[in-house]
Amino acid sequence: QVQLVESGGGLVQPGGSLRLSCAASGSIFRINTMGWYRQAPGKERELVATITSAGSTNYADSMKGRFTISRDNAKNTMYLQMNSLKPEDTAVYYCNLQSGGSSHWGQGTQVTVSS
Repeated sequence: QVQLVESGGGLVQPGGSLRLSCAASGSIFRINTMGWYRQAPGKERELVATITSAGSTNYADSMKGRFTISRDNAKNTMYLQMNSLKPEDTAVYYCNLQSGGSSHWGQGTQVTVSS
C-alpha cells in the first residue's frame, strides 16, 4: 500500500513563493513517476508538473519558468517550488505517484494566493 502526504500549502500574497512537499511511503517501485496536479474551485484537475525517478521533468505550459519540480529518491520525497504566484494559482494541489501500473493520490494541500 502506498501513502502520499503533502505539506507546505498556505496563504501567500501575489508575487510570493511557496514550497510544497510530498512524502511517499509503502510499496514503491524504484522506477516511477511522481507529479503535482491542482484543482481550482469549479474546474477540472490539471497537470502542474511531473518528474520521473531518473529526473526527467515535464511542465504544463502555464507553469514553466515559475514552478520547479524536484525529488529526493533517497527520501521518497517530491517538491514543488512555486515562485511569482498569482491569484489564479489558487487551488488544492495534489501529489500523484505512478508505480507498478498503479496510480496513487495524496489528500491535497490548499494553496491560496490573495492580498
